[in-house]
Amino acid sequence: MNPALHLLAPLALLFPAFAMVETPLEPAAVPGPAAPPVAEQVSIEQRVTIRINPRPAPTRMGVPFMDEASPRFMERKLGKCVPLSGIAGIQPVAGDKLLLIMRDDRLITAQLEKGCQARQFYSGLIVNRADDGQMCVQRDALMSRSGAKCQVIAFRELVPLDD
Repeated sequence: MNPALHLLAPLALLFPAFAMVETPLEPAAVPGPAAPPVAEQVSIEQRVTIRINPRPAPTRMGVPFMDEASPRFMERKLGKCVPLSGIAGIQPVAGDKLLLIMRDDRLITAQLEKGCQARQFYSGLIVNRADDGQMCVQRDALMSRSGAKCQVIAFRELVPLDD
């Protein structure tokens, strides 16, 4: 644009008759062809994390477990998966075993992989919910709130012995 027009433009606004002066457009101001739209891809992921809190010793639930007069238990094989919705709480027991207290009053032990200690799960555990709603052997990772990450290598159901 001409520098003289820059100086006279405010005066041209005062006089509407002079404001009709056309100025040539600069090449930068000429609109070009529209740019093709850029295709953006959005992926939405959903992850559900389940937190299982620790429970007090099973004696408070009506199942004596640790004293001398209590019934003795035997471990019986269980399947490869346990429903997450059926777990009411956990309790660390032996060196590498967690006691899962189920909502239907069953007691299940979960043996952790080598190198994992049950005491790391004293404040509960966190597990990502799978599509089938189950916690399975060698599939799901159990995470403690202190940072440990372990897998279950076997489930066993505790059955009271009849003496």
